[in-house]
Amino acid sequence: MVYVKRGISVLTFFMGLTIFLVMLSFLFVPKNNMTEFGMEEVTANGILGEKENTIDVIVLGDSESYTSISPMHIFKETGYTAYVCGTSGQQLSYTKTMLHRAFEKQSPKIVIMETNAIFRKVSTVKAIVAKLSDFFSVFQYHNRWKSLNLNDIKGKVKFTWVNDFKGYQYRDGVSSGMDKDYMKPTDEVAGIPLLNLNYIDKIKSFCDENGAQLVFLSTPSTKNWNYSRHNAIRQLADELSCEYVDLNLLPAEVPINWNRDTYDKGDHLNYSGAVKVTNFLLKYLGKTQLLTDHRSDPAYEKWHDSLKKYEADIAEKLK
Repeated sequence: MVYVKRGISVLTFFMGLTIFLVMLSFLFVPKNNMTEFGMEEVTANGILGEKENTIDVIVLGDSESYTSISPMHIFKETGYTAYVCGTSGQQLSYTKTMLHRAFEKQSPKIVIMETNAIFRKVSTVKAIVAKLSDFFSVFQYHNRWKSLNLNDIKGKVKFTWVNDFKGYQYRDGVSSGMDKDYMKPTDEVAGIPLLNLNYIDKIKSFCDENGAQLVFLSTPSTKNWNYSRHNAIRQLADELSCEYVDLNLLPAEVPINWNRDTYDKGDHLNYSGAVKVTNFLLKYLGKTQLLTDHRSDPAYEKWHDSLKKYEADIAEKLK
């Protein structure tokens, strides 16, 4: 009887804790996808405000992704809709979170994973928090207690904000990169942390289950990329039966000029470099024959509005 009572007490405690965490999660979760509502990484999470099932392609990764790929340029030239869900210093625990969030309202046919993040070690703390956040969002938004208001108690979750650049973050300025032999061939294979491999396996499985093609993409970077990393991703892509495109090995197709197309000495691309990457990517997407031109579809009228704002903003920045 003593063990039964203890068992009941433990069960009651965990049931109460679960109910408490569910209530806190409802209270703490942002009711809109803007900074003033407590949303983190608002540019990437702008995808939550997009109309349901209107995104063809999502891009995941760190700052290499959002400085290299311009979805509005893709839409202008092809009518394909893409969104960059990249964040600064993104670890794969958050990559997985962004992937799942994107699929809550979208059914993209292609998921592009910028490969630099695959080598960034996922901290144990972030891995645990990400796992707990799968069940209770309070762990993702635990710092929101400072900004809670009455709307958090009474309001419903309704994401309305959209980003006219669709996740791309414009960078100007020029600071040339000097390492022009950064892709010197070697048989060495860079190591990928075991936990990271586990995350990639889950990401691939999720894409397969949801009918999306996972593509590994290495954008040009003299600071972050080399042939040993290329070998590691090539090996991983073969094991997972994924497409892999390394733009660092395609100077003819993506003619990056390291004296003009980087704003921080080869680490990231500036706008002119991003245009070159995006021009390659829109052709690559066309060859998949998986996507549809939405430019004449009335359901995508707001994309034309965003395109006008995007082009006007870019023109102003380029003055």
